[in-house]
Amino acid sequence: MNDILDHPDTPESFAFLPGAVHSPVILHVPHSSREIPAPVRAGIVLDDAALESELDHITDAHTAELAAAAAEAAGLRPWRFVNRLSRLVVDPERFPDEREEMLAVGMGAVYTGTSHRAPLRSADSDPRPLISRWFHPYARAMTAAVTDRLAATGRAVIIDIHSYPTARLPYELHGDGPRPPICLGTDSFHTPPELVALAEKAFSGLGGVGIDSPFSGAYVPLRYYEREPGVAALMVEIRRDTYMKEPGGPVGPGFSRLVSALTTLVDAVGG
Repeated sequence: MNDILDHPDTPESFAFLPGAVHSPVILHVPHSSREIPAPVRAGIVLDDAALESELDHITDAHTAELAAAAAEAAGLRPWRFVNRLSRLVVDPERFPDEREEMLAVGMGAVYTGTSHRAPLRSADSDPRPLISRWFHPYARAMTAAVTDRLAATGRAVIIDIHSYPTARLPYELHGDGPRPPICLGTDSFHTPPELVALAEKAFSGLGGVGIDSPFSGAYVPLRYYEREPGVAALMVEIRRDTYMKEPGGPVGPGFSRLVSALTTLVDAVGG
């Protein structure tokens, strides 16, 4: 697997798309892609049909398009940081070490299990080449993006855009609670109450907003995590039946309402 480090056909792992100079907002889209480079695919034990099914279930489909549409519509264009690779390559939002609770189901920074608790990679696979090639560069670039917004505006607001299935998947550790149309994931240090209030208002017309169920937390680069109060973060988890056909299908009529709601949040936070 060492050829992953310098394989000529491997794409860049992320896109950092500029916004307005004075916008503090970064729309972070970590799980929207289905792209898996060939050298990484070779280490996945699923056959092609099973892999496509897993991608249907684990990918936050259409969230990159949602972020792009909201950025286009916003009064002050936010910045966007978009993962171009599937989370089955690396998951940039996991801890890369034993701090990650999802290791219990084979879903640390490099997954060894699927969303249905089946093997994804062999038990003796070495995650280090993948972490070196993609996880660390992604983390450094996201850290630089936040540093840039802090320098330009005095603050950075990370809005982390995800989606989740209507029915609980077997990998979910905390999936027995409510599954509202919109779940807001918060962090006790980085999510101020006023940010939650703005999000609750922005998404209020979509059928219900919940807090930290079924998913909690919000992504902050480790350099700033629990250290820099000028970095605010909020995770927006969208139940997939509100905007698309599950699993992995096309968008539906709810998508335009989501664009409008996310634009409202971006304008309220960035203004």
